[in-house]
Amino acid sequence: MPASPARLRTGALAHGDSGGVPLDFTAIDFETANSSNASACAVGLTRVRDGRVVATAGWLIQPPPGHDRFFELNTRIHGLRAEDVVQAKTWSEQLEDLAAFAGTDVLVAHNAGFDMMVLRRACEATGDLYAPYRYVCSLQVARKLYDLDSYRLPSVAAAAGFIDFPHHDPIADALACAHIMIDAANRVGANDIGALAELAGVRTSRIFVPEKPVLVDQPQLPLFSALV
Repeated sequence: MPASPARLRTGALAHGDSGGVPLDFTAIDFETANSSNASACAVGLTRVRDGRVVATAGWLIQPPPGHDRFFELNTRIHGLRAEDVVQAKTWSEQLEDLAAFAGTDVLVAHNAGFDMMVLRRACEATGDLYAPYRYVCSLQVARKLYDLDSYRLPSVAAAAGFIDFPHHDPIADALACAHIMIDAANRVGANDIGALAELAGVRTSRIFVPEKPVLVDQPQLPLFSALV
């Protein structure tokens, strides 16, 4: 599931440029098969170390049983269909890969409430355990630090110098999100992700983890990401 290359404006931070910011985090983006938050069908990840993009990854996912129907609306957004994920790992099978890539990083996503709910609800649907990840929302950061007509991911990424990427390709979206946070950190002189959140006036949150695993039989109400 390779992402098409994006272009960066002259003077913007290119892939791997640090900009002098010792910033560490993992950007994440999920796509879903339908209106259930548990219906993860693809994920994209970008690792940032010392303000540099050092790794990207992404893969297709078989959504959990009961959450695996592909709605035409979702397919129109990201282009994925049920036949595309037949040979993919299940949610449970890929979870170790996801956790290995993220490690103990703070996670970043554009409209992070949606992506964190996907991780949580998919694990609840399968009974899998997940870490109490800390996370910061790049959409919230952008609303504080950028003066834009739109705060959708392509608009904010363009303001950060990251343009012409295939929106709703999860790998490309995660990379765009990473570049937004790198640019934002440079704008305010933040030296880590926590400082960036503080200077932007947004929260560093933590994904809720119940004391006991919760099995969810019915699809959950959605937190839509289509507009970001």
